[in-house]
Amino acid sequence: MATIRCATVQFQHLPGDKQANLTKIENWCVCAAESGVQIIVFPEMCVTGYWHVHKLDQDGVAALAEPVPAGSTTQRLIELAQRFQLIVGAGLIELADDGRFYNTYVVALPDGTVHRHRKLHCFISPHMSSGDQYTTFDTHLGVKLGVLICWDNNLVENARITALQGAEILLAPHQTGGTASRSPHAMGRIDPQLWQDRMQNPDALKAETNGDKGRGWLLRWLPARAHDNGMFILFSNGVGLDDDEVRTGNAMILDCYGRILAEQLEPEDAMVVADVDLDLLENCTGRRWIRGRRPELYSPLTVSSGSELDPRSARFSTKSTRD
Repeated sequence: MATIRCATVQFQHLPGDKQANLTKIENWCVCAAESGVQIIVFPEMCVTGYWHVHKLDQDGVAALAEPVPAGSTTQRLIELAQRFQLIVGAGLIELADDGRFYNTYVVALPDGTVHRHRKLHCFISPHMSSGDQYTTFDTHLGVKLGVLICWDNNLVENARITALQGAEILLAPHQTGGTASRSPHAMGRIDPQLWQDRMQNPDALKAETNGDKGRGWLLRWLPARAHDNGMFILFSNGVGLDDDEVRTGNAMILDCYGRILAEQLEPEDAMVVADVDLDLLENCTGRRWIRGRRPELYSPLTVSSGSELDPRSARFSTKSTRD
């Protein structure tokens, strides 16, 4: 097969300032092109901003939303993909033809092709809907990509189905870490003052972002998604103060054995780059295990337990379900 140079970016977006965020994306595309990168991944909703959206009314959400692919953001991403000969992925709020709003991830290819993934488990706003389709697609690089956004990745069924659809590299854009969780040992809030004091006391912030509220939490499950499903994972995340929460960054690239090829440990805007060796895929553990599946046993997976919650109602109950 081939080796593909991939990059994943963590950056602090400006809430509601799409032009400023797109300028940051363009600047990172310049750096990526200079480094010979072929695929670059930016965070969830990094164009529109993220956590402030949970405070917006419907008109506020509508003011940030735009159609895909006709909207100006998607057209800008296409232009960047063509100019730098990159596959570029970035997140925004989509206005669908039926008037609904989605947490959507746009992937633009150098030939002008656009793919989108609508987050399957959207909870950021009661005015936004969840998607109902998995997203995998072929590329000119000879590799098949899949997309899962943030909480989509936490449900093992989503990663497995994406792998079964042939995804070899999973784009995993997030806005996570440092969040309140109903699970007492999953993440936890980071004091925003630590971000404000990062220049005077960098070690205190780094201890939090690389501890159980950030990297430590990720390493409990993210490598398993790669290993068990035989996929490379490009994990992108926000970093820094996001409304009243602190994103932890921890951008990383994992191989199909769940090994970290490259990662960022500093809580700052950064890009990590790694060469992905697709020759590892055929005989990696996860793919061998998938070939040993017995689908006739798995019908209980499609039966409701009766305890499922709509992601929006789960998020806007008395306690957060963000884990």
